[in-house]
Amino acid sequence: MSKIQVEICMGTTCFIMGSESLQELASILQRKHPDKVDTKGVVCHGLCNTDCQYSKAPYVKVDGEVISEATVEKVLTVINEKLGEEAGNLK
Repeated sequence: MSKIQVEICMGTTCFIMGSESLQELASILQRKHPDKVDTKGVVCHGLCNTDCQYSKAPYVKVDGEVISEATVEKVLTVINEKLGEEAGNLK
């Protein structure tokens, strides 16, 4: 099984809208799924400029699936679903 790829947008709009709090994901995922998930920050996904939906930021992509208005809990839920784990065991 290949690793799940998590890309956290660190562009200006996403950062202002809360992606700085998503940096916690890297430490959680390193601790919980070190061999199953790779996490990285990206300069911009380009989603705000395309749709002009600033209220949907911050964005995270999990294996290419866009999560808008991303929170640590939302992203962990998607990852746990992809790994076949119960959503109640987030952290």
